[in-house]
Amino acid sequence: MSGRAGPLRGFTVLEFAGLGGAPFAGMLLADLGADVIRIDRPPAASAHDPADVLNRGKRSICLDLKAPGAIELVLRLLPRADGLIESYRPGVMERLGLGPEACLKAAPRLVYGRLSGWGQDGPLARAAGHDIDYLALAGALAHIGTPESGPLPPLSLVADYAGGGMLLALGLQAAWLERGKSGRGQVVDAAMLDGAALLMASVYARQASGRWAGGRGGNFMDGAAHYYTTYRCADGKWLAVGAIEPQFYALLMKLCGVRESEIPAQEAWPEGKERLRALFARRPRADWCQLLEGTDACVAPVLEVCEASGHPHNAARGVFAAVEGVTQPSPAPRFGRTPAGELRPAPARGAHGREVLEGFGVPAAEIDLAVARGALRLAG
Repeated sequence: MSGRAGPLRGFTVLEFAGLGGAPFAGMLLADLGADVIRIDRPPAASAHDPADVLNRGKRSICLDLKAPGAIELVLRLLPRADGLIESYRPGVMERLGLGPEACLKAAPRLVYGRLSGWGQDGPLARAAGHDIDYLALAGALAHIGTPESGPLPPLSLVADYAGGGMLLALGLQAAWLERGKSGRGQVVDAAMLDGAALLMASVYARQASGRWAGGRGGNFMDGAAHYYTTYRCADGKWLAVGAIEPQFYALLMKLCGVRESEIPAQEAWPEGKERLRALFARRPRADWCQLLEGTDACVAPVLEVCEASGHPHNAARGVFAAVEGVTQPSPAPRFGRTPAGELRPAPARGAHGREVLEGFGVPAAEIDLAVARGALRLAG
């Protein structure tokens, strides 16, 4: 699609509408310049939702995949697509007639991306699940939280988005690179369980080397150490302290006014935590930020969603952007020669149906027939 910018300009991806990690993967690719065409389910909507951040920058075609001619339309689009994203339960695409075998037969260079919770095979493959379940089975959830709290789910960031959507986006791009050598497409099986386990690589390394205690709150990076945890300030707001290295820890204590003779040893976690807890509770967060932020003491305010975009560093770097009044993260990473283009809000469902089909060479008469059959739903 003309007017796009970014390193993936010229790539086309068909994304079957789904939840969580799948639209996130599509968003990442669209942010980087790919023409991501979301295949929505009916009914078509007449207005777009600017708060639908995960679908920003995409185009939308609304198809009733159970109506006559709908599957044939999809198969017509595939030869001009570089990638496909689907996140249905294993077997659903096959039953629709759009499984990997059928799609790769129609488009041998297609990279077929599958995102699921448990993976395409195994005893749990067809079972329902959510981020918390994949984290649990990967050995991650058991170590998040405190001894008192029990395991705590870290939003849905780890398995759904990092372990699922981001992993799928990486897999698609790796397969495109390989296709440049072989000329052939392939299937990318991205499972949220696999991704969550992969993100635990450093923890498994520590476990193997005897440097990881079991349970929660017993390791220096899970909140047990006084130099790597959070503290409540006098105004009830929180600070994050990450002064791991001895020189950073020494600077933290110096800036906080702790006498050298009274500095708790870095190995004295309970004593140090009590000392710092009392120290930070004496003054509001803004005072501590004025004193410590921007130094090698490794201290940052714990910001809520409503605060993050207003932080001076985030504002100066443009970490967040506003699109039609909706604050959202800016595209990342950043590219010096092929930067991402201007953000566009999510389209209305079915907003680009006729435009997409015409652009893929489908004759107007066939498009009108698809509308008459109910296979294609147009917005408005």
